[in-house]
Amino acid sequence: MRLAVIFHRFGPYHYARLRAANRVKPIVALELSGEDKTYAWAHITGEAEFERHVIFPAADSESLPGRRIRDEVRRKLDAIRPDVVVIPGFYDKGALSSLMWCNEHDVPGIVVSDTTERDFRRHFWREWVKRKVTARFSAALVGGQAQAEYLVKLGMRRDRVFPGYDVVDNDYFSAKADQVRQNAWRYRDEHSLPERYFLTSNRFIARKNLFRLATAYAEYRQQTADPWDLVMLGDGELMPLLKGHIDALHLRDHILLPGFRQYEELPVYYALAGCYIQASTAEPWGLTVNEAMASGLPVLVSNVSGCTKDLLRENENGFVLDPCDIADMAQKMLRVSDAGCDREAMGRMSRQIISHWGCDRFGENLWKAAERACQDPVRRNNRTGAAILKALVFLK
Repeated sequence: MRLAVIFHRFGPYHYARLRAANRVKPIVALELSGEDKTYAWAHITGEAEFERHVIFPAADSESLPGRRIRDEVRRKLDAIRPDVVVIPGFYDKGALSSLMWCNEHDVPGIVVSDTTERDFRRHFWREWVKRKVTARFSAALVGGQAQAEYLVKLGMRRDRVFPGYDVVDNDYFSAKADQVRQNAWRYRDEHSLPERYFLTSNRFIARKNLFRLATAYAEYRQQTADPWDLVMLGDGELMPLLKGHIDALHLRDHILLPGFRQYEELPVYYALAGCYIQASTAEPWGLTVNEAMASGLPVLVSNVSGCTKDLLRENENGFVLDPCDIADMAQKMLRVSDAGCDREAMGRMSRQIISHWGCDRFGENLWKAAERACQDPVRRNNRTGAAILKALVFLK
């Protein structure tokens, strides 16, 4: 079986998953874009362990016309001739063009998805369109329980849905964090980090809820005589406004903004933190929670996060928080930073839980989904679905 796996652009997370899938059986990896306006990951260069192709090496495919994307995707897949195609979601033009090719050549398509029903407000007509598109896939690889439930609601049979999409290289974060902790004071000095702090890592966009988190942190400081600091990793369009908000709270000396950090630097920030906070008001999964858990941290996770059902065990490896309730967020910070909280035990539990959500799970279940898709491919004789798919590619 010739299996092609498509992603928008390869970041370190995708590369780790692709290597794991390639260890099971050889794959062909396709990168839609050589550039990406959303994520500032460094380019991954050098010889890959798997066959790799880039469709638009010098562009972000999302900025290109639908017809050009359709034509280039078609040309590349015609040359590769895969037996199964793994497709990154059912929204962008590159993914939809890949699904069009699959349908035209009677090749099974597998959707990879971390979308949940709670991510955004759902509208009937959009859900109707998504059902028509979902019906044209033969199987799915999803993040976990919440993502599987949503795909089933959109019409995919449960026996065609496999978990394990949203994983990270646990061994990398675990080993690097332990290495940093052996020389903690040196790393703290080199990165100007406080002795005790909460950590969060995000793009600085509205749904990451950073303003409310900063306000909750201010309330937390008012309720304890021995507060930790807060480190907010990341960057984005809201950085200037967030700095102003922090100044208004008079917390410039206690809320640190180191900016965006590449993959190789992240373990330092995880290793030296006391707890990780993910406070988004909408979050399909939240891979930074995986990274924090692999690094051995307690976690405070939003009750709307797509990973909460699978990764958070209340009072065992952390606490669920309400991202719209400032008092609740402050209270959870108090609980985990309290001297009586056994954070080491919570960190060990985090590692135990996340050990079942590594890249090997992605590789194994990706191939299971491919085998399921080939054994019983979906018959696509619905003209309405085909017309919708074509319209989405050319109108987006």
